[in-house]
Parts: sequence; C-alpha cells; structure tokens
Amino acid sequence: MEWPAMEINPEMMSKLGVGGEWSFVDVLGMGEEDVSAVPKPCCALILLFPLTQQHESFRASQTDKVVKDSGAYFLKQTIVNSCGTIALLHAVGNNRSQFDFKDGSALKKFLDDTAGKSPDDRAKLLETNQDIQNVHTEVASEAQGRPEEDHNFHIIAFTNVNGMLHEFDGKLDGPLTHTATTEGSFVKDAAAVCRGFIEREKGEVRFSGVALCRA
Repeated sequence: MEWPAMEINPEMMSKLGVGGEWSFVDVLGMGEEDVSAVPKPCCALILLFPLTQQHESFRASQTDKVVKDSGAYFLKQTIVNSCGTIALLHAVGNNRSQFDFKDGSALKKFLDDTAGKSPDDRAKLLETNQDIQNVHTEVASEAQGRPEEDHNFHIIAFTNVNGMLHEFDGKLDGPLTHTATTEGSFVKDAAAVCRGFIEREKGEVRFSGVALCRA
C-alpha cells in the first residue's frame, strides 16, 4: 500500500481536527544556538532525513534497543510514504492531554479507537482509515516543496514520555529511549540525538526539522 510523498505540513494539524494554540515551527539547525530559538513549550521534534546505507546499517545495530513496554503510544509503518503522518500521530498521541480537538476530529477518533491496540493492529487500522488518508493525500497534493522523487527520505518524531526522551520510527518494532529529559531541556536533548543522524552522513545536507510548539 502506498500514499503520496508528503513532508510535515502545518495544515495537517487543522485538517485532522486538532485545535488550540499548538503549531509547527521550522528548526533552522540542530546546533545549541539554533534550538535555543525554538519557542517553549515544545512537545515534539520531527526530523526528515535521507535513507542511506549508512543509516540502514546503524539502524540494524539498534534492534536490541527497542523498548516495547515504555507506556508510549507507538504504531508501525506499513504504508509507503506515510512516515510524515505517522510522525504526527506519535507526536500528538504521546502528548494528547495537551491538545484540544475539534468536534469530529479524525485524529482524536483514531487515537481513541487504537488506544488499547498493539503497534501492528494500529498499523492495520491506519491502512483502512479513509479520513486520515484523504487528509494526507490532500496536503501532499498542495505541498510546495516535497522530498525529491529520486531520493528516499524518512521522517521520525521525538517526544518526552514520562521524563524520558523517546524516538519514534515506524520502521522499528517500538520506540527507542535515550536519556532523561524535562520540558525545559527537551528540545536541546532531542536535537543532540538529531545531530548524530547528521554526523553519521558525512557531506550530506538533506536534513530538516520542525518543532511542535505552543504559541
């Protein structure tokens, strides 16, 4: 199953029925000075990066570090090009008490319906969720700057779950935990992990990030 390629787009929040004061902010770099400019509070950092052989080798070395019982909301990615939407589901699903949802929100309904499900069952339900697919396809068709079609990109999310920095990649079997974090240090802690992605890809510049912040 395949959806059209889509970067994280601010319109996704509104179209999926998320209200309130939260919005995406571009992160201009992952250096400490860059991330110090990110507004607070910030509940999620989302990273877009190229899928390379170097990355695949690194991921293979992390399989034994996946945590399956951390209490985090996690779902597997089984749909090609759905990683942006899945990153958004991870970002909101692990911070849902901070969000207001509009009546009839497709995102809230999906989170409610999958609250007690396994990551695999959540993935199956996403495959048949026409409302979320329609929003994804609409936003992808309207996007001005999509990932280059001749390159393979991926999108992951970082959030603070129970005081621990979690990394959410739908291609894994569960989240990865990194270090203790707080509301005040979250962006700095997540950016430090993101810098590792950049440093592993010598000479590669095709990285971008957005932060989910409250105005």
